Amino acid sequence: MKQPVIVRNTRIGDGIPKICVPIVEKDFPSILTAARNLKSSCPDLAEWRCDHFDQAEEPEAAVRVLQALHEILEDIPILFTFRTKAEGGEKEIAAASYERLNCQVAASGLADLIDVEIFTGDDTVRSILAAAHRANVPVVASNHHFHETPAQETLLEILTKMDQMGADILKIAVMPQSRKDVLTLLSATEEMDLRTAKPLITMSMGPVGMISRLCGEVFGSALTFGTVGKASAPGQIDAKDLASVLQLIHKSMGN
Repeated sequence: MKQPVIVRNTRIGDGIPKICVPIVEKDFPSILTAARNLKSSCPDLAEWRCDHFDQAEEPEAAVRVLQALHEILEDIPILFTFRTKAEGGEKEIAAASYERLNCQVAASGLADLIDVEIFTGDDTVRSILAAAHRANVPVVASNHHFHETPAQETLLEILTKMDQMGADILKIAVMPQSRKDVLTLLSATEEMDLRTAKPLITMSMGPVGMISRLCGEVFGSALTFGTVGKASAPGQIDAKDLASVLQLIHKSMGN
């Protein structure tokens, strides 16, 4: 039995995959402008990529941005993400600073979900998970491979670790070196979907992997990322085009 994660009026893990649009601007005014533009596309969620923010390591500044984003986005849930340099983000950050930032954001109640990189260190991950769950904030555990696609068994081991550590949503992104790599990602998604009741977010990045962003409902991925303006990862496509394709696949599956 699947356990959808419910944030505001959005059920992640039920029905058609949800669309999340990233905000990847550097300063406060640009972030708010991007949020206003994003709202017009009516995404299911917005992801604020705090690692692009010029005051990214200052929890108080991050909280102020989140407050302003909620006023603009209203009922659109916000996923808070600091993507580290090691996993394709904009900035390096010490583990202690990463932990403090995420814990304070969780405690603020202004993030509807928080992304936590599963290999930040088990103690750091457990601390953030505990802080988020105390605040009733679901956690997206994540892992990113920008240069390769690990073997299927490795992908399953990583997703299982996320599950066992208590994350609410399990996310992995890989870079294909061939078409076969895309099949590896999709096969791992299908297998993990049978092993866990938790929602999955999986994607194969870049042009070759674009199909994985479209066919989540077939293989078990519950959310995909689209763009309104700047992309946050290779292979993301326009949110409105993405919505049309997801609706067509959903209809064709008889759902």
